[in-house]
Amino acid sequence: MAALLPAEWIKNWEKGGKSEFVQLCRALSENKNHDVGFRDIQQALYELAYHVVRGNLKHDQASNVLGDVIEFREDMPSILADVFCILDIETSCLEEKNKRDHFTQLVLACLYLVSDTVLKERLDPETLESLGLIKQSQQFNQKSVKIKTKLFYKQQKFNLLREENEGYAKLIAELGQDLSGNITSDLILENIKSLIGCFNLDPNRVLDIILEVYECRPEYDDFFVPLIESYMYMCEPQTLCHILGFKFKFYQDPSGETPSSLYRVAAVLLQHNLIDLEDLYVHLLPGDNAIIEEHKREIVEAKQIVRKLTMVVLSSEKTEEKEKEKEKEEEKTEKPPDNQKLGLLEALLKIGDWHHAQSIMDQMPPFYSTSHKAIAVALCQLVHVTIEPLYRRVGVPKGAKGSPISSLPNKRAPKQAESFEELRKEVFNMLCYLGPHLSHDPILFAKVVRLGKAFMKEFQSDGSKQEDKEKMETLFSCLLSITDQVLLPSLSLMDCNACMSEELWGMFKTFPYQYRYRLYGQWKNETYNSHPLLVKVKAQTIDRAKYIMKRLTKENVKPSGRQIGKLSHSNPTILFDYILSQIQKYDNLITPVVDSLKYLTSLNYDVLAYCIIEALANPEKERMKHDDTTISSWLQSLASFCGAVFRKYPIELAGLLQYVANQLKAGKSFDLLILKEVVQKMAGIEITEEMTMEQLEAMTGGEQLKAEGGYFGQIRNTKKSSQRLKDALLDHDLALPLCLLMAQQRNGVVFQEGGEKHLKLVGKLYDQCHDTLVQFGGFLASNLSTEDYIKRVPSIDVLCNEFHTPHDAAFFLSRPMYAHHISSKYDELKKAEKGNKQQHKVHKYITSCELVMAPVHEAVISLHLPKVWDDISPQFYATFWSLTMYDLAVPHSSYDREVNKLKVQMKAIDDNQEMPPNKKKKEKERCTALQDKLLEEEKKQLEHVQRVLQRLKLEKDNWLLAKSTKNETITKFLQLCIFPRCIFSAIDAVYCAHFVELVHQQKTPNFSTLLCYDRVFSDIIYTVASCTENEASRYGRFLCCMLETVTRWHSDRVIYEKECGNYPGFLTILRATGFDGGNKADQLDYENFRHVVHKWHYKLTKASVHCLETGEYTHIRNILIVLTKILPWYPKVLNLGQALERRVHKICQEEKEKRPDLYALAMGYSGQLKSRKPFMIPENEFHHKDPPARNAVPATVQNGPGGAGMPTSLTINTVRLEEGAAEETADKLKEKSQGVVKVINKTVNATPKVTTSNGNSASNSKIIKEKDDKEKSGKEKDKEKKDKTPAATPEMKALGKDGKDKPKEERVNKDEKAREIKEKTPKSEKEKEKVKKEEKASKEEKSKTVVTIIESKSSAEKEREKEPSRERDLAKEMKSKENAKGGEKVPVAGSLKSPVPRSETSESEREQKRRKVDTHSSPSHSSTVKDNLNELKDSSAKDHSNNEREVPQDSTKRRKEENGTTGSSKHSKSESPSDSPRLNEKEKEKNKSKSSGKEKGDSIKAEKMEKSSSGSKKESRHDKEKTEKKEKRDSAGGKEEKKHHKSSDKHR
Repeated sequence: MAALLPAEWIKNWEKGGKSEFVQLCRALSENKNHDVGFRDIQQALYELAYHVVRGNLKHDQASNVLGDVIEFREDMPSILADVFCILDIETSCLEEKNKRDHFTQLVLACLYLVSDTVLKERLDPETLESLGLIKQSQQFNQKSVKIKTKLFYKQQKFNLLREENEGYAKLIAELGQDLSGNITSDLILENIKSLIGCFNLDPNRVLDIILEVYECRPEYDDFFVPLIESYMYMCEPQTLCHILGFKFKFYQDPSGETPSSLYRVAAVLLQHNLIDLEDLYVHLLPGDNAIIEEHKREIVEAKQIVRKLTMVVLSSEKTEEKEKEKEKEEEKTEKPPDNQKLGLLEALLKIGDWHHAQSIMDQMPPFYSTSHKAIAVALCQLVHVTIEPLYRRVGVPKGAKGSPISSLPNKRAPKQAESFEELRKEVFNMLCYLGPHLSHDPILFAKVVRLGKAFMKEFQSDGSKQEDKEKMETLFSCLLSITDQVLLPSLSLMDCNACMSEELWGMFKTFPYQYRYRLYGQWKNETYNSHPLLVKVKAQTIDRAKYIMKRLTKENVKPSGRQIGKLSHSNPTILFDYILSQIQKYDNLITPVVDSLKYLTSLNYDVLAYCIIEALANPEKERMKHDDTTISSWLQSLASFCGAVFRKYPIELAGLLQYVANQLKAGKSFDLLILKEVVQKMAGIEITEEMTMEQLEAMTGGEQLKAEGGYFGQIRNTKKSSQRLKDALLDHDLALPLCLLMAQQRNGVVFQEGGEKHLKLVGKLYDQCHDTLVQFGGFLASNLSTEDYIKRVPSIDVLCNEFHTPHDAAFFLSRPMYAHHISSKYDELKKAEKGNKQQHKVHKYITSCELVMAPVHEAVISLHLPKVWDDISPQFYATFWSLTMYDLAVPHSSYDREVNKLKVQMKAIDDNQEMPPNKKKKEKERCTALQDKLLEEEKKQLEHVQRVLQRLKLEKDNWLLAKSTKNETITKFLQLCIFPRCIFSAIDAVYCAHFVELVHQQKTPNFSTLLCYDRVFSDIIYTVASCTENEASRYGRFLCCMLETVTRWHSDRVIYEKECGNYPGFLTILRATGFDGGNKADQLDYENFRHVVHKWHYKLTKASVHCLETGEYTHIRNILIVLTKILPWYPKVLNLGQALERRVHKICQEEKEKRPDLYALAMGYSGQLKSRKPFMIPENEFHHKDPPARNAVPATVQNGPGGAGMPTSLTINTVRLEEGAAEETADKLKEKSQGVVKVINKTVNATPKVTTSNGNSASNSKIIKEKDDKEKSGKEKDKEKKDKTPAATPEMKALGKDGKDKPKEERVNKDEKAREIKEKTPKSEKEKEKVKKEEKASKEEKSKTVVTIIESKSSAEKEREKEPSRERDLAKEMKSKENAKGGEKVPVAGSLKSPVPRSETSESEREQKRRKVDTHSSPSHSSTVKDNLNELKDSSAKDHSNNEREVPQDSTKRRKEENGTTGSSKHSKSESPSDSPRLNEKEKEKNKSKSSGKEKGDSIKAEKMEKSSSGSKKESRHDKEKTEKKEKRDSAGGKEEKKHHKSSDKHR
């Protein structure tokens, strides 16, 4: 430190040093900073004195200046004494004596400045002696020791009561006197002081006695607290704390128990801040570490209990276990040592010192303190007091008296809550510390819940400002936390308190389900692990649940249900989790469990809904079985349980529905199973493919009929549950989103989900998705009010274009809307005018239809390309899609059936003697009411159907525009209307069939019924192969209904004449659009219709056999499903039935081990097929086989239909051509047909591709060949007449059936056309060759007779005939080579066999044109031919060239491929698929070797065959006889037909 006194001052002391020093001291003593000034003055005085000691300054100079300075500060003498003290020590250590002398002189000089007393305190006794202040230092030392002993070590105060009993007696009397008067603590304090002074009482002991008296008189807080407070001013601050600590320590021995009064006194002193908690806390036992250890031990014990409960204990071990447990329990009963911290905590809570109580709780593990009942109860009591005013204001239920709770007398207790905001400050905090131990006070639990309810009411009313809203939001989140941390855990610890559960639901139902489910999730998955008590409870609940579930059966549902109810009131999440796990394993538990849940509370039902969703969403569970082809059984069980439980009990559905919607959004469709079950059970709307025809029929009636006769289970009482489902959907806006998601997901199943999945599973999921959509849509249609429906479902174009809903689904959703709309408009119009006549009503109905449907007609235009509307009108499209079966026909038989059932029921009720009369009356009334309802409904539907038919009658002329061709129109109709809708639902399948019939009956212009039916039956393979299982079933129903109509017409000429005879749908010649005035000759007659039907049956057989032989799972399954559905009407022909039977039998054998589900289907069908056998008829009874007299041409003709899409007309042609054949010479025929071939080729090539896909073009070319045949030379014609007779029927049949083979053949047909086009321009060489070939042909004709005989053998002989040798094939090959050399284009697979060598077909263009006119000459010509001719005469050359490009491709290869399935009927024999099992394998080999020349005229084949197969001649003789008999039989029919043919020619 720098010197304050510079050396110059000392040198020039007298001159200026002295004054400088005085100034310095003045300055320092005036310094405001007291401490700094003090130190600096000390230093200045020390330096001055030191200079004197060293001899730099004289002692008198120093004493003078010090005399001047001494006045500057009061404590200056004391500072100076300190300086002398230091110098005394320093100089006594020095050896230089003069310095010590200087010091002594200085002190002596300054004695007048510092008093003796101060110096005696500070200086050594020796120094004092040398200064002469004391006589002897030794005596001085002895005297000071005595004084100290007397002061500090001699007792003057009495500590023990016995030492000064009078004084202490007076003290106790003073404190124990009656304090009720105007005695104050100050007065008493004065008395106490006097007693202490008078009797030398120990003040600490006095304080102790004051505390003791206070303990005994706790009611006098107001007296003792101020007394102690005042008394403490006389003591050291820690004294009170030490005394209390000492008191607590006294009770800390193991047997001691701390009295509650002591805790209370400590608590009050803490509350008044007379002591600090930290100071007192250290005196209390046990230590915090011990508490933490105990808490850990409790957790471990809880876990051990859980382990024991989950372990399987064998009986031998059980007794040992029990003994051990007993021992442990005995140990436990020993009293635990006193926990003083908890005692103090309890006292603090009781007096309302929440602040200190909280501090103690924070020192302990969570919920450790409140797990002691006394503390929990004390805290609950504090909460009671705090919430009292608010609870009285908003929480007390109406009519409840309640017992008010008085507030604490303590002013320092927490402030009572008057508002929800105040509740947050303290009460919520207290509750959080309580945690699950609120269970000790159910009344407080109820109060808190009621406050929550009141808050939610306020929270949900919108009247508050923005700031208030934010506050409310905060409060709401606090309430949720309290619910999660306190209310639910407390409910778990309560002992089965149903009232609490209901009370809690009162608040819970005001929360959105998202919050509720979050709370349940926390409760179930986290809360139970947070506390040892809850861990135990969880284990006990599971144990009890296992016990109940083991014993649950249908018989003991009631008692078990009660037990489940009891258990569920407190721990629903754990219980339901276990129950659901059992249901997932054992689905037979579903019914008893559902019945046993009737004793649950509302809260429990809600928790059940959550647990179900959680179980469904379990990520660890696989949704598919291990084979990856079926949905897991656990999911199916849960879905089934869902449906049952949601129907039976009032559980909120929103969460479940939203879950399904979310899964769909995520592209997962498994969970639709749940929606399906829920809608089925709650609304009673079943979706099943196993409906009987009676049920289906009932489903086409009104709502009442549907309910009575449409479902398997009689579904009653769905009114409430379906209302609940509807409300849930509307309240949460899920109705339309679910529909749209399902509609989109149908394709999602295939294209997004379906990637890696098994085809079978993809089909199942697709079906599930589709069925659920149909079911759900049905539910919405029948349950939503018109306004609701119209408000929610957008218009059709929005649905399809914006939401990308598939058209079938979009119309399905919109259909009820149109119906509602029309009926409401109709009702409006009826009210407006009261006209009651029928035609008025119809007129109004049609007007309302126009009003409603006009916008729809506009909207649908955007759904398809413009060219679609060239053929069918938007009006027709919309009409088709907007109508239902309800609109088309009244199911009278269903109504009658249900009414009769009711009559029988009523009779049974009358006859029942046991039924009490009033019940009888009720039941009869119910039945009568139902009967009236049904009859009323039937009448209503009848009127409705009549109106609809009137409307259709007016509309029909604008339906089909047919701007391209009728063929094209039918294609569009099937493609856009029939096919998508017939697989939509079973009723839609029936509807489609009915609609086709209706369009026919309405005599709709441009609609060819024949074509339509032909297209449907001709080639079903592709349709069948691309269906899912349920679609196949619906497609089967559609075919069944179509076949039913066809079979009805086929069964009776009268019916046929009445329903088809004069209808435009059965015209065989279709003239230019707009001209339909056909005459009788253009109509297909009955016999020919029967041929056509036979051909359709044949086609179905062929397709079925093909599907069965593919070995493909989907093909086989679907065709078996379809066949089972059409069993009533097919097979009718014996040989077709046998063919099918053999194939199905083969499937049964092959699939028995491999694919059991196919085996089961096949066995089922096989059995049903056998039972139908007695009803099958031989072929000749099914259709009148044509007389074998004139088959020159027909053979080819019959082939025609074989290839393709227009069989009807073609078959017809065959027959008629036969008739015509007799009248025209063979030459003429040949010429004509050549001309026609070319014409038609042109048209065929020009027709759009669509036609080829259905094989029409193929048939066209066949027709052409028919014409060719007509134009043979006269001689040949005659020869043919003689030669060909026997071949007629068999060949016709064979060829007719053959070849409709598959689009493969159609491709081939294209090639054929192209070849024919090439042939149009005759080259001279070719013409020469043709002449040669014509001569050859005439020779070959002679040998035809033999062929035909061979052909007409029975099927068994045919099979034998296949085997003899391959010479035939070689011969054919040779022929084909010859032909090829001759420049002929080889005709295509069996579909185009023609007995005339094809080279004759080419002729000059000029002749063609001339003969275009002739194409009409025979009434038998195919409708398509007509169409094509009329519409496509001027087809462009471009088309020809395109087709020419395709020509050379290896038709042989294709033929080989086809032969596998279709080759069996390639010869002119009448082979039906009945031969196929054995035939096919052999045929395949042969067919491979057959070259494209196979189709050369049958005459050629015949020759070759005759040469090669010598072995077969004997058999042929036998056949000749047969055919002759047939000729005789059939000749009569032939004559009739000739006449008919002639007349039609004249007409032309």
